[in-house]
Amino acid sequence: MTAHSRTQRIIIATLTLLLLVAGMTAHAEPLPLPSLNIGVGTATKPNDVAVTIQIFLLLTILSLAPGLLIMTTSFTRISVVLSFLRTAMGTQAAPSNQVILSLSMFLTFFIMTPVWQQINTEAYQPWKAQQISQEQAMDRAVKPLRKFMLAQTREKDLALFVSLSKLQRPKNAEDIPTLTIIPAFMISELRTAFQIGFLIYIPFIVVDMVVASVLMSMGMMMLPPVMISLPFKILLFVLVDGWGLVIGSLVKSFG
Repeated sequence: MTAHSRTQRIIIATLTLLLLVAGMTAHAEPLPLPSLNIGVGTATKPNDVAVTIQIFLLLTILSLAPGLLIMTTSFTRISVVLSFLRTAMGTQAAPSNQVILSLSMFLTFFIMTPVWQQINTEAYQPWKAQQISQEQAMDRAVKPLRKFMLAQTREKDLALFVSLSKLQRPKNAEDIPTLTIIPAFMISELRTAFQIGFLIYIPFIVVDMVVASVLMSMGMMMLPPVMISLPFKILLFVLVDGWGLVIGSLVKSFG
């Protein structure tokens, strides 16, 4: 049987199957299709509009939750420092991005637990028990976060964003808007992370220089120094308990 005859038979069989299905469908009862109506009705009470707006704002906040986790917690500093550590060691993708982000997230939970417990005690539980209003709960929830961010923010960075927002000179920290504190806190975190990253780089650069000098003195010009220095850097990092030193220093830097 040639390829052309096989193709013809496949086409004939397909057409026959389609005709049989069409004949069965013609004699069968049509399937009921569900109908879906979406419309905008008229609110009869002001509370209906308020609840709708609250649901919309809640969905918006949930979509921005990852950004809020990064902007208002210790996540930025930890993730940047761990990325610097991996680059300084020269281990390419070890540890992987997933491991770095997971470790950064759980360290963030560990560091931010006292702040979140205070929010739960002073804001969420009274609001849940209907002892305070939603506006009062929001005000109480923001205060511990503001205190944490202000403790880690440089005055120079804070003054920069106060001047950029063209606000009057605040008398105290209570007069500074939260939207002004958040970007100042973030650039302060980046500055601190880069400082820690520079200190992490120094011992690994020394190891690279020593290995490169030894290879040049032995006349091994074609041998990549990184290939030889990597095992020594990993051995040095393990011997000095590098993970304990880095993680301990990161946690203590928020004290």
